[in-house]
Amino acid sequence: MSDALWVRWLRRLVLVALTVFTAVPLYVMLASSVKPLRDMQGPFTWIPSTITFAPFVDMWRTVPLASYFVNSAIVASGATACAIAIAVLAGYVLSRYRFRGRGGFLTMVLSTQMFPGILFLLPLFLIFVNVDRATGLALLGSRTALVLTYLTFALPFSIWLLVGYFDSIPRDLDEAAMVDGTGPLGALFRVVLPAALPGVVAVAVYAFITAWGEVLFASVLTSPQTRTLAIGLRAYATQANVYWNQVMAASLVVSVPVVLGFLLLQKALVQGLTAGAVKS
Repeated sequence: MSDALWVRWLRRLVLVALTVFTAVPLYVMLASSVKPLRDMQGPFTWIPSTITFAPFVDMWRTVPLASYFVNSAIVASGATACAIAIAVLAGYVLSRYRFRGRGGFLTMVLSTQMFPGILFLLPLFLIFVNVDRATGLALLGSRTALVLTYLTFALPFSIWLLVGYFDSIPRDLDEAAMVDGTGPLGALFRVVLPAALPGVVAVAVYAFITAWGEVLFASVLTSPQTRTLAIGLRAYATQANVYWNQVMAASLVVSVPVVLGFLLLQKALVQGLTAGAVKS
């Protein structure tokens, strides 16, 4: 057997193993979501003894899942919109202009990704508490605090990615737009930004996913009224019982927006990530 054939079969085996590794947890989640609660409380079975869709109905009544869904949507959308707005402007400036401190700023932006996120939990908590004491602006426990927190997580990578993507766009487009009478911002929004749309999509998907499924900061910086889905799923575990079938059903529903968004924007996302990673 030739080396090329060995490599081909090895590649197939690796792909099959990865597919099984990914598909089995998804199957368990799907099968568990249509099981009666009594089946979930006994020994694990691969095939449900009875298929019921009651967990998909009861999950909305057991906990205020709709409220958690709205909170997550507002927080993730707000963090994504702010990340796009700031990263586009910062990325364009860093790509098109050379100024003192540019290299140091880029290094500082990237260096923030070297630290574990948990190191920022206490400083952010203290900042929000002191802001409340000094100004009366109650950030702690609000959705605004989560938006600001997730924005700090998404911005460094977003800026770095868009700098690389803007670098791949010829400067002649900017110069041609300015010759026609538009300014730098006009050139950005009318000419450069449409050409950089895949990079913007990549930033949007990254920022949204970062905010949608985060658990640690949401567990500390939210109140019962502003809990997100990642924290709200824990409410299915009570002192008397754990509604595992509803947890699985809710997990499936929670994953739908992210999966659909990824499938719809997959092409632009991959194009934006590869362009931003190659050009820097």
